[in-house]
Amino acid sequence: MSMRSSIRSLGVLALCGFALGTSAQQDPLFSQYMFNTLAFNPGYAGSADVMTVMALSRHQWVGFEGAPSTQTIAGHSPLRNQKIAIGVSILNDQAGPVKQTGAYLDLAYRIRTGANSRLAFGLKGGGNLFQADLAELSTVEVDPSNQNLGGQFLPNFGFGIYWHTPRAYVGLSAPKLLTNQLNSATASVITTAEEARHYFLVAGVVRDLGTELKFKPSIMVRAVEGAPLSLDVNANFLLRERVWFGAMYRFGDSFGVMAQYMLSRQLRVGYAFDLTTSRLGAYNSGTHEIMLSYDFRFVKGRTITPRYF
Repeated sequence: MSMRSSIRSLGVLALCGFALGTSAQQDPLFSQYMFNTLAFNPGYAGSADVMTVMALSRHQWVGFEGAPSTQTIAGHSPLRNQKIAIGVSILNDQAGPVKQTGAYLDLAYRIRTGANSRLAFGLKGGGNLFQADLAELSTVEVDPSNQNLGGQFLPNFGFGIYWHTPRAYVGLSAPKLLTNQLNSATASVITTAEEARHYFLVAGVVRDLGTELKFKPSIMVRAVEGAPLSLDVNANFLLRERVWFGAMYRFGDSFGVMAQYMLSRQLRVGYAFDLTTSRLGAYNSGTHEIMLSYDFRFVKGRTITPRYF
């Protein structure tokens, strides 16, 4: 086995550890998290004040065998009385032999805290269909602990708090509170793993730098029980209310650039590219993330104000 093949095999095993172990981040990462907040905070539902549908595809560590790949579709909207908002999200995530397909429903109760600000309390509920074909992993010697975990449904629920104005936001959430166990048993080996709780803190603001340029810094802090704290820092600029461009840095992990073009007040397309700063960076060609979002307008003649988050 070549050195490169050995590293790839070890990488796949590490990815399985991310998906199964209690000391690693299990939920997928997103570089454009500020436009995909519903994935981890149900309080975000309805924050655009119109029905919004978003699709995102992320391909991590391109060129690396068994690299993570994530696709998600989400939609959310306030109801008629504007105090209640609902959302739904579907996620497909695969890392090596580990695959999760999940569906979640979000419900948010929103209260006004000022003329242009709202505070929302959200609940998230649903589950993941989990499977891991660990027996397919290539090893030098047969490992009896590499047992398949197939077709296990993992129900879960979580909560989120989200406060926002047209130009600022802050949110705190724990999208999965249950620590489901994953079990597989043979005559000689019992394999047990457990889901870990994830906690998210996000914040951002928009400031005018002139008549045609705006600056939007934002951060995301991820905390997982038994894992190091993760911090994302983003700096984006909006030119003429149409073109977003900027950069991001994930401490100890990666850095990248992103851009977004608003084809209209309702339709936007975004792209992000990350490069790994750890030793894994020598064995992959970076991470690509593509996003498409659309705001529906059902009231004739209604003008949709610019959306910054």
